[in-house]
Amino acid sequence: MLAAIATALAALLGLAVVAMGITGMLKPQFFATFGIPGTGPDPVLDHWLTVKGGRDVGAGLMLLVVAVLGTTSLTGWVVLAATVMPVFDGLIVLRSKGPRAAAYGVHFATAAVMVVIAGFLFLA
Repeated sequence: MLAAIATALAALLGLAVVAMGITGMLKPQFFATFGIPGTGPDPVLDHWLTVKGGRDVGAGLMLLVVAVLGTTSLTGWVVLAATVMPVFDGLIVLRSKGPRAAAYGVHFATAAVMVVIAGFLFLA
């Protein structure tokens, strides 16, 4: 039972990251809601944010594939390894003087949830 719930959470995490990435690719200003300051009508920044969206789509698909096709242990390790992404996203927000609430309440909180999901996967 725990394995099924933890795997479903990992798959939902992957789907959420894919959805955020697609939204960000189509509308780069979407990433302003995640604490990236200076998002405005800037074509160069928009191109970089589109790249970030593509990275998110790829990362989300990897999580989804391993959740569907991998073992719970492998899925746990991949989810745990993937926590570096929201941690660094939060550090980028802080370094660029973005809102601390976004860094801690979105990015670092996401990393913490991912660690918990990985823990559940390891226990399953």
